[in-house]
Amino acid sequence: MIRAALWDLDGTLVDSEHAHFTSWTDALALEGYTLTRERFLETFGRRNDATLRLLLGEDLSDTEIDRIAWAKEERYRADVRAGDAVLLPGALAWLERLDASGWRQAIVTSAPRANAETILDVLGIARFFGTIVAAEDVRIGKPDPQGFLLAASRLETAPERSVVLEDAPYGLEAGRRAGMKTVAVLTTHDRLDADVVVTDLSALPADALDRLAPN
Repeated sequence: MIRAALWDLDGTLVDSEHAHFTSWTDALALEGYTLTRERFLETFGRRNDATLRLLLGEDLSDTEIDRIAWAKEERYRADVRAGDAVLLPGALAWLERLDASGWRQAIVTSAPRANAETILDVLGIARFFGTIVAAEDVRIGKPDPQGFLLAASRLETAPERSVVLEDAPYGLEAGRRAGMKTVAVLTTHDRLDADVVVTDLSALPADALDRLAPN
């Protein structure tokens, strides 16, 4: 039976926190807003529109959101190309293990597609993924389950045969609401609620996903 691993990108597979933090800090400073690391972590994993309205006000226009987000993402992608993003411990081994075992894999991210494609290209891991579900592909971002359900559909996999791997509360809630099993990686938060919780992917037992979605 077909099984799927649905991966969040930033903070789960890839350590790009510094690139996100510095690009957000610079973009928001131009708007007169000082971003703290604590506030940044609270919003990590959300779409740009949700983040900006939370930080700068619900009355922020779509035009303003597009302008600020464009500046942020241009800086972020430049930093990634300059080497400010690396695979997290255990990430490559898990991608290879699942690929060899016949699992289908997808990226489900709140980031723009261009960000995801840049990271996958720079790190050389695009070959592992059958699809990317990015911010442009959904009407509502995490914690809504829309993105994970779309990824499972594209991979022709049932929700109950899909496992979500995440590092943020919003993503894990989205996975649960999609009817999927969840794996939490404690890279950006000290405590998370999931079916399996590990400090990093290298600590994830080799049979963990098989137990969550038996063949």
